[in-house]
Amino acid sequence: MSDESTLLQRAREFDEQALAEIYDTYSPKLYRYALRLLADEDLAEECVAETFSRFLRAMRNGIGPQQHLQAYLYRVAHNWITDTFRRQPPPSIPLEYSLQAGNDPDPSDMVSERIEQERVRMAVRLLTPEQRQVVILRFIEDMQNQEIAAVLDKPIGAVKALQHRALSALRRILDMEIES
Repeated sequence: MSDESTLLQRAREFDEQALAEIYDTYSPKLYRYALRLLADEDLAEECVAETFSRFLRAMRNGIGPQQHLQAYLYRVAHNWITDTFRRQPPPSIPLEYSLQAGNDPDPSDMVSERIEQERVRMAVRLLTPEQRQVVILRFIEDMQNQEIAAVLDKPIGAVKALQHRALSALRRILDMEIES
């Protein structure tokens, strides 16, 4: 992939190759991100399409990103998802399921793992939308705090505080469930 600033400059000139490179690089990531939050393939596809439509409109109007392209695209997707949630409540959040076991995984281990994943999934649903956003960006999308701050348009300290509160809330929720 080209250097981000060069890529953005070429995109501002509507270089088709640069726009295709941006789409090819970021659309799969944005789709996975939207799918995790929306739990609906059609809505995730719509989110990606609308994200790139808004990106192109912003570039045409000369107000697109000057830097931090990935953060800009995630912020646009986040705003679209937030608008969607305002119209309807958020669905359950699917967490990726993967087994790291050997050739013949123990069925009881598989069941235990699925139960644990469902517990975490349900706990994440109880977080505030911003806390849920930070947890997904940090631990599922594997972004660093600086990148998350750019996506959310918040200071790094606010992202760290949100992450801390989210993890504390998750711990409390999961501990309460064990005690029950």
